[in-house]
Amino acid sequence: MDDNLYGLLQKYDLPTPRYTSYPTVPYWQFDTLSIDKWKESVVKRYNAESGELSLYIHLPFCEELCTYCACNKRITKNHRVEDPYIETVLKEWVMYRALLHGTPVIREIHLGGGTPTFFSPANLERLINGLTKDCVIAEGHEFSVEVHPNHTSRQHLETLSRLGFNRISLGVQDFDPTVQFIINRIQTFERTKEVIDWARELGYDSVNIDLIYGLPKQTIDSIIDTIEKVKLLMPDRIAFYSYAHVPWKSKGQRRYTDEDVPVAAEKLKMYTTGNEMLAKIGFVSIGMDHFALPGDKLLTAYKKGALHRNFMGYTTTNNRLLIGLGVSAISDTWDAFAQNEKEVEAYEAKIHAGEWPLVNGHLLSDQDIVIRQHILNLMCRDTTTISEADLGAELYASFRNKAEKLVDDGLLELQDNELHIIKQGKLFIRNICATLDAYLLQVKTTSGMFSKAI
Repeated sequence: MDDNLYGLLQKYDLPTPRYTSYPTVPYWQFDTLSIDKWKESVVKRYNAESGELSLYIHLPFCEELCTYCACNKRITKNHRVEDPYIETVLKEWVMYRALLHGTPVIREIHLGGGTPTFFSPANLERLINGLTKDCVIAEGHEFSVEVHPNHTSRQHLETLSRLGFNRISLGVQDFDPTVQFIINRIQTFERTKEVIDWARELGYDSVNIDLIYGLPKQTIDSIIDTIEKVKLLMPDRIAFYSYAHVPWKSKGQRRYTDEDVPVAAEKLKMYTTGNEMLAKIGFVSIGMDHFALPGDKLLTAYKKGALHRNFMGYTTTNNRLLIGLGVSAISDTWDAFAQNEKEVEAYEAKIHAGEWPLVNGHLLSDQDIVIRQHILNLMCRDTTTISEADLGAELYASFRNKAEKLVDDGLLELQDNELHIIKQGKLFIRNICATLDAYLLQVKTTSGMFSKAI
């Protein structure tokens, strides 16, 4: 690693939001969002989108705990939880359907978790049929599912394919046995390959693999070995995430200590090594943490400037109504966010009582929406054009001051009001977006709130 890059790492590897949303969740002001305002926002966006929407369904159950995971999950081997949970999700959908006049057009469905294939094929079919009943499935739709290879059968994939699913994402993280042991995710290359082979035989047109760098006990050698194995699988897309060490939030991460986690310089070397290897294989870097092969729709959208990003990740569709169903699921109407109850029992109790299960949310101000668009531009197109009128005098002055320092460090180009992220700057995308964050001006520290940027 050259000295300049190491110096930048030391300077910018600070607790920084990932900008899955703007404002980021710690700064949401739930008192701005009443149930009535939320319903009004859903209807307004539904009409603006001509009845088109995306669905995210959170299926929280897993049979084992992967200790690195900071997602909302429930660990159980009791599959009797499946039926009542599906019944509750479908009841929540009925509550939304009562707001949506006409026939909804479903552009995207994403099953996340948890482990969606914890549910039986028959129950997944019941869920999807219940969601799509009396709806139109959009031409060119994207239906995707996250799968754990150890808990995914060919019948799962056959059933979902028949229901219109065409994308599959497999968690791999790292194939090294030492790493797999400490993160409690023992998963062989052979089993992973078998599931990918099934998906391709069944006609899934996009296969994604998730990898993580910076995991406990991980080394450069394990990164190299893992990517060499991934090369044999040749997925269409790869997500190469930075491990978020947040033991104060995720109790499973307390299985190991800070000393087990690679330091920032090691993480950066893991990232640069992985990035170089992926480039040699033929993958092109897209946005933050994502890579795709030439010909993949995600890369095509990126090149056309049509890439979009929401709580489901990067997407080729630009629909701005995302309805999240299930425990802890987040919905997004572009000018409002709403999050469901985070405990299964509380979520189910509210739905069955006919109550909206919201426990968090935020009604975006005009300034929030403007900044949100700029951050989306940076994350999806590597560029945006910002004026003082967009941000107001105080925030604009703060932005210029921070951005010019990034320019001096060789991470940005700033010409008049046009901001362009250069190649090296992509590694620091979270820091770049933070220059626009009005809420960060109001706090003295982000320690304990966010994972580190690199």
